[in-house]
Formats: sequence, structure tokens, C-alpha cells
Amino acid sequence: MAQPARILMLLSDAFGGFGGIAQYNRDVIHALAELDEVDAIVALPRLVPEVVGPLPAKLQFETAAARSAFSFVWQALRHGIFGPKPDMILCAHVNLAAIAWLCARLRGVPFALLVFGIDVWQAPPSRFAAWAARRSDFIFSISRVTLDRMRNWCPVNDARTAILPNAIRLDDFGVGARPEDLLQRYNLVGRKILMTFGRLHSKERAKGFDEMLDILPRLIRHDPSITYVIAGTGDDRARLEQKVVDLGVGDNVRFTGRVEEARKADHYRLADLYAMPSRGEGFGFVIVEALACGVPVVASSIDGGREAVLDGQLGPIVDPNDPDALYDAVIAGLDVPHGVPKGLSHFDWPNFRARMQGAIAAVLALR
Repeated sequence: MAQPARILMLLSDAFGGFGGIAQYNRDVIHALAELDEVDAIVALPRLVPEVVGPLPAKLQFETAAARSAFSFVWQALRHGIFGPKPDMILCAHVNLAAIAWLCARLRGVPFALLVFGIDVWQAPPSRFAAWAARRSDFIFSISRVTLDRMRNWCPVNDARTAILPNAIRLDDFGVGARPEDLLQRYNLVGRKILMTFGRLHSKERAKGFDEMLDILPRLIRHDPSITYVIAGTGDDRARLEQKVVDLGVGDNVRFTGRVEEARKADHYRLADLYAMPSRGEGFGFVIVEALACGVPVVASSIDGGREAVLDGQLGPIVDPNDPDALYDAVIAGLDVPHGVPKGLSHFDWPNFRARMQGAIAAVLALR
């Protein structure tokens, strides 16, 4: 067996971060820490907005890197060039690719780029980042759709790629009763509940909130108890709230604001159907989480949501540009019984760790 590897990881956020990318990066680090092939992980976060919390034993999490752009570059140079030699550099955001490439080339080690979604569906604004990404030795992608769209601007050597979809810890979810306190908080008693989770970003608007609101008046005519829960926070909330008023559906929409991680599964359990007719999801992990709570789902056919339901095996896929198809899928989905589908094990933690093990071995073989 080869000597266990030392990995230097440059990332946007992870421990002390919030949202899907932070969660994914935490899972990557936890998986690496469980591998016998890995001796140590030095992770440099660009952002640490919240409390860091417990860390894996093999992890050195350099929060000093998050103080400023200068601090991040200095820490990358300190660990990448002047510190103990890493065996590989894992760059977990395309915007950090230039400094990762520099450290990798100066130390003569492979450089792997981890990509998530719309961050690489087009070339990044920085020409240096795009240039470095094209020179990565290996690409880890959260989904096939992300890798395919990246090909539009970046050459992709199929032999040096790995698809690493999100991991789900099934024991943290499961079918459960609707929490009474949340029913009361959002005034949902006696309601038929549709739900979409996601950040409400004015510059993105690709989660499917608008598409669901557009068909909501028709859904309400079918069943006046239908209520749409928009779970998440962001700067686009005011616009969506005004759209709710303009559509005259204020009595049938609830905005939860930010949902604490500890209550996330309880929020999913409120739903009769989780619907996400998105346009810009790199994968659609929230769909997997909803399924893990036994909630039927409707996913998009044109982005990573399709992969989250295994091309329709775990739930129907619809084109968000087709409101009639979306309406029909939602109506049909409201009658689907709750239960965790067996195929969801494709995304469980042991499978994620095994995929990570294979990907890391392939990169280390390039040394």
C-alpha cells in the first residue's frame, strides 16, 4: 500500500458555512478523512460566516484564510509552496483555480478541480480562473449535466473525470408525522402542501419558484386547500412576495425564511409533494433530501434535478417551460403515497465514500 496522502484543499466554505456547497464540501472532507489512503487534509476556506463546530480528526481547517482575499492567497502559498509538500491539491471552486494551479505546478503535484453547477456552466469571469481550469489534471463533478455544460468552454478528458453526486445520510431523515409546531407556525392545518426549498437569489431565479407560482391559481381552483411553501431566504423574496399579491394567491403561499439545519427534515415532512421545476441546479440535493423523508417529488428534466431522481426512476421529471405538464405532474403527485424509494440508496453515504475513494486514487496515480 502506498504512503497515505496529504491533501491541500482550497474551497469557498464548509464548516461554518451555510447552504448546499458548504454542505457538499463538508461531506467531501468527512469522506476523505474516513479513507485509509488519506493521512491529512489541510483545508483553506475563503468564507467562514458562522460557528465552525466539530472537525474530523485528520483535518486542519485554516480559518485564518477567510480573513481577506490577501489572507487566503497567503495561506495558499504558505501551505502549498512553503509548507510540507502535499500529494495533491483539490480546488473546490473554479474561482480559486488559478492559485491552486500555481501551487500544484510549483510543487509538481496533481491538481483536481471540483465543480458544482452554474459556477462552470459558462466560463468564469476571471480569465485566469478559466485558463487554470482548462489545465486541471482531473475534474470531480457533482453531476453529468454540469460536466457536459462545462465542455462548452473547457476541454474535458473523460478518462480524468469522476461524477460525485451528493451524499445522503438516510438515518438523519426518514418518514415522520407533520410537526405540530410547524403546522401552527405557518398556519398549515388542514392544508394540502406543496414545497420548494432553495435560496431566493435575484440574480439566479432558477429554482422553480416562479414556475410554481404561475400554475398556483389553477391548482387552487382544483383544490382550494393547496398551499405552496417557499422555504429559504434571499434578496429575491420581496419580488416573489409582490408576485404572490399580483396573482391574488396570498392565502395559499407561505414564506418560511431561513430554515435551521436541525429542522430541515421536519419541514420536508410538512409536504404532500416536493416540486422543483428548476433551470439551474447542478444536482438538486434538496430533491434527494425530500425523498429521504418519504415525500414524493417532481423534478426538472433540463438540469441536475433529472439526475437526483435517476432520470425519472425516483420521481417524474418535467420541462419547466411546459406549465401544463408541470400542472399535471403536481396533481398526479399529490396522490402518490409517502415512502422512501429503495433506489435512493444510490446516494447513500457508503456509496459516496466509495466514489470518493476511487476518484482520489485516480488523482494520486498521476503523481
